[in-house]
Amino acid sequence: MKLVLIYLLMINGISLIFYGLDKLFAVKDMWRIREFTLLVLAAAGGSAGALLGMLLFRHKIRKAKFFVTVPLLLALHAGMLFWLKSFLV
Repeated sequence: MKLVLIYLLMINGISLIFYGLDKLFAVKDMWRIREFTLLVLAAAGGSAGALLGMLLFRHKIRKAKFFVTVPLLLALHAGMLFWLKSFLV
């Protein structure tokens, strides 16, 4: 369980950083991070970091693809974590 928590902290931190970088690149009209990459990070366990990044940086909050998918992934991940915790105890 400890490794799972370390992984989740890392993937959520990376996800938050990527959302922040993409917002910065958007404002400066620079090369952007692909939406696919941002969603894959969220799906890989970084949904909390993705949602925090969306709200903190006000980024991708108007796109239904993100506004719907990221919270659903977060709910799914929370359920899986709860199930895993109850299964291991």
